[in-house]
Amino acid sequence: MNGRVDYLVTEEEINLTRGPSGLGFNIVGGTDQQYVSNDSGIFVSRIKENGAAALDGRLQEGDKILSVNGQDLKNLLHQDAVDLFRNAGYAVSLRVQHRLQVQNGPLGHHGEGEPSGIPITVVLVPVFALIMVAAWAFMRYRQRL
Repeated sequence: MNGRVDYLVTEEEINLTRGPSGLGFNIVGGTDQQYVSNDSGIFVSRIKENGAAALDGRLQEGDKILSVNGQDLKNLLHQDAVDLFRNAGYAVSLRVQHRLQVQNGPLGHHGEGEPSGIPITVVLVPVFALIMVAAWAFMRYRQRL
């Protein structure tokens, strides 16, 4: 493994219905408050417990919000993005980018022909030792009869 971190990026349309506490999440980012280096996008910083987003379950902290009701969020100041969310209405459609971190190569991969998991000797040596002790005890016990 070379230590490189890769990401799997997916997009999803999420429709939320505004609840008593709004849409149920906080945002960070914008052209004036970059949250991610070299990316002035709008990101979810917190999902509020029992809010609309938490009850829906698809929006996650760290997701990038690409659009709200079809309006692109590129090159917006943070406050302009906040205002857009506040004025989005009761039924809100979000275009969201999920970014999942994946390792370079499958987990536990050891290479062609190499075993994975616990080495067999770690299991067999103690089992063999127990069998030998049991056999020795049995023979000794039997000689006494």
